Amino acid sequence: MNILIAVAIAPVGVGEELSQDVAEVVRVIRNSGLPNRTTSMFTEIEGEWDDVMRVVKDATFVLAQKGIRTEVVLKADIRPGFTNMLDIKVEKLNSILDEKH
Repeated sequence: MNILIAVAIAPVGVGEELSQDVAEVVRVIRNSGLPNRTTSMFTEIEGEWDDVMRVVKDATFVLAQKGIRTEVVLKADIRPGFTNMLDIKVEKLNSILDEKH
């Protein structure tokens, strides 16, 4: 079943600048081959449940395996029968906003 998730995976207790550690996490997600998009606070990933959860686990363990306490925030949209929601949801919203101008 296809799902769309928004996930934030971040190190805890390693100082104020987290960019290097977060970049390692995002690299794993981008190299997964699944459709994804990174914003300032979350990375969205779309695919089959097991594939997406495997990527979340792999990305989380990049930090955890280095002994870094790791926080994961995950939000999932499970909508049977729908795919390409990573783009379609935003396209629908933009078309509504464009109609209002």
